[in-house]
Amino acid sequence: MFNPTRDQVRSFFIETWRKHRDREVLTPMETLAADLMTLHPEYHPLLEDPAALEREFAPEDGQINPFLHLSLHLAIEEQLAIDQPRGLRAAFESCLARRGDRHAALHDVLECLGETMFVAQRNNTPPDGAAYVECVARRATGS
Repeated sequence: MFNPTRDQVRSFFIETWRKHRDREVLTPMETLAADLMTLHPEYHPLLEDPAALEREFAPEDGQINPFLHLSLHLAIEEQLAIDQPRGLRAAFESCLARRGDRHAALHDVLECLGETMFVAQRNNTPPDGAAYVECVARRATGS
């Protein structure tokens, strides 16, 4: 299983953004990442800052880690592509129908993925795929 370091993840996003801006050829994963970064203009200055590799994003300071956020987006795109966990794609499509905006629907899924990962880490258990899909389905109904 691929298990990149924090610096490798950050370098991937920073280098992909540079290649995108310079109109260089991107791999399929880089293309997906660049599309996601385009949806987040608030991250562009950070992605262009070499010091971003070392920057800390403390939740207790109210900071969102943009690299984590983009990584979760990438994970969700991969999950949707293979419908894993099973039912995620249908739950997402319901969120999309409710929201009418793909990015907003992705953020619904992202919230559920974050919650699922938090619970798994807190309980020292594998992520509960069924609970994850159920969370997305609840968001699709607005509850």
